[in-house]
Amino acid sequence: MVEACPPVFRLNARNQQLIRLAQAWCYTKAMAQARTHLDTPEPRWQALLALCAVGATSLALPRWLSLGPRWLLPLIIVVLLVPTVFAHRTGRHSLNHYLGIVINGLITGSLIGSVILLVTALPAQKEPPIALLRSAGTLWLSNVLVFGLWYWRLDGGGPNARHTERVVGSRSFVFPQMQVEKSEQPAFGIDHWRPGFVDYLFIAFTTSSTFGPTDSPILKPWAKIFAMLQAIISLTIIALLVSRAVGVL
Repeated sequence: MVEACPPVFRLNARNQQLIRLAQAWCYTKAMAQARTHLDTPEPRWQALLALCAVGATSLALPRWLSLGPRWLLPLIIVVLLVPTVFAHRTGRHSLNHYLGIVINGLITGSLIGSVILLVTALPAQKEPPIALLRSAGTLWLSNVLVFGLWYWRLDGGGPNARHTERVVGSRSFVFPQMQVEKSEQPAFGIDHWRPGFVDYLFIAFTTSSTFGPTDSPILKPWAKIFAMLQAIISLTIIALLVSRAVGVL
């Protein structure tokens, strides 16, 4: 006759079964949360706010640093934002992407034009030092916002493509979250992480501040070209406008 298992063994077997069920439940819950995270579209209000800030910086520039009337660029931004938002709401993602590129191209052209006006007209200007410093800060801030919008718009084909393809991480930058070991990512709450607009804005900020990336190496050639252009603009603003303002103090 086969003896019955002692109660302790039956209890251990039951505990092991409960542990396996708990592990399976935790895994299922984690996968569901990850899928929900990837299914959630990126918020657009941050990029919209950045575009409004670019328009505000155009209004803050002195007349001699503006291409045309100071109200022209904010008006163009508002006019183009209407079909851009409408295309996004109606699911016309290709049109939304191209309109976003057009807006970014216009504000970039306006920024470069203001820098060219700065280079050609600054030696003859008799502006007060405080006004020159204010103009320097305005152009520098505009430079950060404009290229933050570019990085957000183009990385991985844009926010629409990143959401459709459920992209994890980035294809153009190596963010610090992507450098953490996969087994340790859940402990930091960054498993299935993907960047948002603030992450791209931080890259633009550090590029304008240090003339190069800091904690996020650049992978794609287009991003390297944009970073070089941004660093050149930032260096020009600081070297010409700020040095001129300090020199006349």
